[in-house]
Amino acid sequence: MRTGLIAKKLGMTRVFADDGNHVPVTVLEVDQVQVVAVRTAEKDGYTAVQLGTGKAKVKNVTQPMRGHFAKAKLEPKRKLVEFRVSADALLEVGAEITAAHFLVGQFVDVIGTTKGKGFAGVIKRHHFGGLRATHGVSVSHRSPGSTGQRQDPGKVFRGKKMPGHLGDVRVTTQNLKVVSADADKGLIMVEGAVPGADGGYVLIKDASKRPAPKDLPFPAALRAAQGAAQ
Repeated sequence: MRTGLIAKKLGMTRVFADDGNHVPVTVLEVDQVQVVAVRTAEKDGYTAVQLGTGKAKVKNVTQPMRGHFAKAKLEPKRKLVEFRVSADALLEVGAEITAAHFLVGQFVDVIGTTKGKGFAGVIKRHHFGGLRATHGVSVSHRSPGSTGQRQDPGKVFRGKKMPGHLGDVRVTTQNLKVVSADADKGLIMVEGAVPGADGGYVLIKDASKRPAPKDLPFPAALRAAQGAAQ
């Protein structure tokens, strides 16, 4: 099992396929994603790699985290994420993973935090149809209507769709096809939309419900390895 990647969502655009049809894509930026720490079964009880991306101002980094980055001999990173990996997919601290980690045509899962929309009513939150526009309905056209039953059972069941907080939750969008992966520009384009606002961070992983291509870079597509290959 390989590690995933941290990327920044830049926005959506479209590209044209060979047959002339346009394909809506989301552009993701991979900016100096480096290994900050490694978790081993002997020391930590599990195997994982901790990746960091983006630049953080030193004044905004706590003293313990400064020591954490100093131990890895890296500049402070803005975003840190751990990815569980198999024992044979562990990487060295300081290694940089490029956008070539994913291949064109393969399927990936993208994890992000959706846009927060605050307190919302049932029409916006659950797509209720609302009450009638006339015939006795006054002021309460967008209300949820009846929420309970009669004296028996005499309560509102748990899970009833009602007004409440909408958005700002962690969502995984599965089986998105990689349309383009440019290691030099650090850009990955995936077909369709991914959760979150422009400028937010998302996680990209190999699709869990699709077979991975046989020629995937293993354990990862590293910047140093690419330079040596050239």
